[in-house]
Amino acid sequence: MLDPLYQEERALRNVVLLRPIGLPDHAWEMNDSNSWHFIALDGNKLVGCVVLFPSASKKSSAQLMQMAIANNYQGKGIGKQMVLKLLQFAKEQGLKEITCHSRKNVNGFYEKLGFTVYGNDFEEVGIPHSHMRLVLN
Repeated sequence: MLDPLYQEERALRNVVLLRPIGLPDHAWEMNDSNSWHFIALDGNKLVGCVVLFPSASKKSSAQLMQMAIANNYQGKGIGKQMVLKLLQFAKEQGLKEITCHSRKNVNGFYEKLGFTVYGNDFEEVGIPHSHMRLVLN
């Protein structure tokens, strides 16, 4: 049986990330079973999530993916707090680098947390993205 909070996480990702760009529900769950999941709760309600997928080829690296904050909770610092917790966890796991595919319109969010753009911009799911990374100390 799947955890009810995981079901809520899946639903949040569908509503915030996938449906607005016309992708089918559950379209980006291929790495879920091999990833660490971080959630934010308001009482018993799941209001944010982010996934950290460890690199199979680079054991000291992982990719931040599928970050979603419920629409009425955006802009309240929840995403920042989740990423800070994720980064602390990554350090505890001995990871040295976190990468992400950032939608270009939110690069500034990640830059404030210490991420930098590298490589060429690209299009993913019809949206302009940047490769970003943060080297952990």
